[in-house]
Amino acid sequence: MKRIKLTVAYDGTHYSGWQIQPSAPTIEKELDTAIYALTGEKLHVTGASRTDAGVHGLGNVAVFDTESTIPGSRFCYALNRYLPEEISILESREVKGDFHPRHCNTKKTYEYKILNTPFPIPQQRNYAWHVPGKLDTVRMREAAELLVGEHDFKSFCCVRTQTETTVRHVYGLEISEQDAYGAKMFTIRITGNGFLYNMVRIIAGTLVQVGKGQLSADDVAQMLEAKDRTAAGQTAPPQGLTLMNIEYVDGDDAEYRAVDNPSIS
Repeated sequence: MKRIKLTVAYDGTHYSGWQIQPSAPTIEKELDTAIYALTGEKLHVTGASRTDAGVHGLGNVAVFDTESTIPGSRFCYALNRYLPEEISILESREVKGDFHPRHCNTKKTYEYKILNTPFPIPQQRNYAWHVPGKLDTVRMREAAELLVGEHDFKSFCCVRTQTETTVRHVYGLEISEQDAYGAKMFTIRITGNGFLYNMVRIIAGTLVQVGKGQLSADDVAQMLEAKDRTAAGQTAPPQGLTLMNIEYVDGDDAEYRAVDNPSIS
C-alpha cells in the first residue's frame, strides 16, 4: 500500500464544490471515479481544501492510498485520461503513509477576481465578479492592511462554520489591477495558514464595499473586534475565487518511495 498526492486544477463552474455529495457532480466524486476506472479500487480521496460550488482550483491537493504498481509520478498521466476536461491532475507523487493534506503546517494562497467594467463581459461571467462603478483602491488597500497578521476572523466566516478556533494568520493581502476590456480587472491575492468557511469571499465582499465608499478602514477594524458575522460586509459570489496554491511549509509532502525504504513500507 502506498499513498499518492495529487495536485489538482479544475474549473468549478458546473460542480457543486469539492466534497462528494449523493446526487450532485463534485470534484471529489470525479477523482474517485477516475481512480476506480484506472485501478479498480473503490475509495475516497482526501482533499486539502473543500472549495464551494462555483469556486475554481489551480493547486488544490488530494491524497489516496493504493495497491497499484503505477509509479507515483505517473498517476497524473494515467488519471487524466479518465477525467473530464474541467479537471486536470498537474502533478502526482508518492508521499509518506502518514501524510495528511489538512493536518500539516501550510500556506494557502487564494485569488479573487473583480471585473470593474460598466457592463458585464459574458466571457468572464464564470471567472470574475462583475462590479460596475468606481472602486477606490487606496481605501481598499488601507483596509486590507488591517487584516494582515494573526486575528480572530469570526466576523469573516459563515455562521455555519464548525472549527475549534476562528483565529487565523494572514501573511499577505495584496490588491493589484490591470487593464481589461477598456476598464480594470482587480485581483485580491491572500495568503494565510488557513481559511475559514467563506472567509476569503467575505473579505473580498467587504473590501469592495470599502472601495465603493460604503465602509471605511475603521469599520473593518471594528469588524475584527466585534467577532460577529453580522458586523462584517457582504459575501462575494463564488465564481471570482480560485485556490491558487498550497505550500507545505515543513516539507511533509516530499516525494517518498517505499521501495527505497522496505523496512518502513
